[in-house]
Amino acid sequence: MIPGVVTSRRRFADLSEQEILALAISNEEDDARIYRQYAERLREEYPASAKIFDGMAEEEDGHRRMLIDAHKARFGDMIPLIRREHVSGYYARRPIWLVENLGLETIRGEAREMERQAEQFYRKAADRTSNADMRKLLGDLAAAEAGHGDVAGRLEEEHLGGDARSEEDRDAHRQFVLTWVQPGLAGLMDGSVSTLAPIFATAFATQDTHTTFLVGLAASVGAGISMGFTEAASDDGELSGRGSPVKRGFASGIMTTLGGLGHALPYLITDFWTATTIALIVVFVELWAIVWIQNRFMQTPFLRATFQVVLGGALVFAAGALIGGG
Repeated sequence: MIPGVVTSRRRFADLSEQEILALAISNEEDDARIYRQYAERLREEYPASAKIFDGMAEEEDGHRRMLIDAHKARFGDMIPLIRREHVSGYYARRPIWLVENLGLETIRGEAREMERQAEQFYRKAADRTSNADMRKLLGDLAAAEAGHGDVAGRLEEEHLGGDARSEEDRDAHRQFVLTWVQPGLAGLMDGSVSTLAPIFATAFATQDTHTTFLVGLAASVGAGISMGFTEAASDDGELSGRGSPVKRGFASGIMTTLGGLGHALPYLITDFWTATTIALIVVFVELWAIVWIQNRFMQTPFLRATFQVVLGGALVFAAGALIGGG
């Protein structure tokens, strides 16, 4: 704690045994609720994974009942209201709205991290109690959380066989490609290729790096805004299954802007030929990055992607250079 700064949070070391038990109860309630939200988020697209999270929520409910019984036996029915946000330095869950809007594998990873943090909590809590029964309970729960990998494995075997998991992983990968990669790639191609002509035409016509940078910046930002709004407005994703138009709009707009800025930024260098040489190297890297993404995520044959992207980029660059040098 910073001297002179008042905080309403309690230190974990200052909690009583009753408060630790109450905190454990609220943790189990929160985690069960999170798992159920994951299950609802996944139920339509990934029903097998949803069943896994339903099972994990039931496990947390069982832990909560054990903790409540222990509290009643030792402290009575009145459970103090204390939650993880009331304790300083305590681990915090990421907002559910942030995680649930990410991919299937991200949600699975978040669940694994939740179990690891819960195990750590119970081990620390067990060290803070002198009551034998309570220490045994907390130690057993720490072991149970550590063993949730086995529980998850058992649930996966029950609900997520090899074929089901492969199918869900393929669906998740397809959704990632449709929502992020495809519009992002289209934006990168548009930003990298379409801005070549105005930037290099300006460069060779004026040989003024400052003017060239301003033209490149305006072309990149303008193209990014246009591509972003066009992508978002073109398809709401309901029928096509391409996902959120907002996500696709951001992916397309940001990558369009970055694609143009890549070879505009070198013109912050005052020496014209140094800036132009670096810009050409950046263009080469951008075009090969596009080829790699097309081959890696879109299964476009490498030679065909190379021919399309490199030849197209070379033609646009040549047009800009000829117009600027004319």
